Amino acid sequence: MTDPDPRVLLDLAVEAARKGGALAARGQAGISVLDTKSSPTDVVTEMDRASEELIRGVLLGARPGDAILGEEGGEASGSTGVRWLVDPIDGTVNYLYGRPDWGVSIAAEVDGVVVAGVVEVPVRGLTYTAVLGGGAFRDGEPIAAAPRVELGMALVATGFGYESRRRRKQAEVLGTVLPRVRDIRRVGSAALDLCDIAEGRVNAYYERGMQPWDWAAGALIAAEAGVRVEGLRGGPPSTDMTLAAVPGLFEELHDLLEPLGADTDG
Repeated sequence: MTDPDPRVLLDLAVEAARKGGALAARGQAGISVLDTKSSPTDVVTEMDRASEELIRGVLLGARPGDAILGEEGGEASGSTGVRWLVDPIDGTVNYLYGRPDWGVSIAAEVDGVVVAGVVEVPVRGLTYTAVLGGGAFRDGEPIAAAPRVELGMALVATGFGYESRRRRKQAEVLGTVLPRVRDIRRVGSAALDLCDIAEGRVNAYYERGMQPWDWAAGALIAAEAGVRVEGLRGGPPSTDMTLAAVPGLFEELHDLLEPLGADTDG
């Protein structure tokens, strides 16, 4: 196949996200719990799997040699150097409860670097996109993160794991963070949290326990909007910690979280 053009990959990702999101949105009223993931409160629905199957079909129908890593379907190898990272419903618990705050997240990697990403929010009718070096957009209009504020004036988004041990540790961390910031927000979707910081709806975000399909598209969108997205101690975003804020505020929040062991469960 020809060398992948990030904008062509983005167009394909948007097509797949919209089709998968439309399917999931139609099915939201009639969903049923199919299985659990890490604990009985971490659910996977029939629609998670159906949406991912549709998305895989769109992507591989256009680019049959690509690799895919999906939350529900696992990893399929490829030969082109392109890998898709797919979360068909990021915010499954919101989805299960009929809430609108869930999205479809699709990112395209080329030789290990994320070069294109989309977060589709079907119920709200929003599409967030970015290509590497090309800026961040909502519904085709440029977006940018809010200017830096001091930590004490920052609205900080976060999320929590499903296992009780991790939740206890996250509650301990939150007990130290909350008195030091303006307030905390809990949306229930890492992809939407990252898009919120990309357009200035929150000032910062941190969370332990995310997977690559959770952050890949949103992290690119946030970074293209002027946000620093990393882990702790100079590392990349990872399952241990994903931390996002504009420069200056990033360092303040990092230095608050790091000695608390926010990237550990104990």
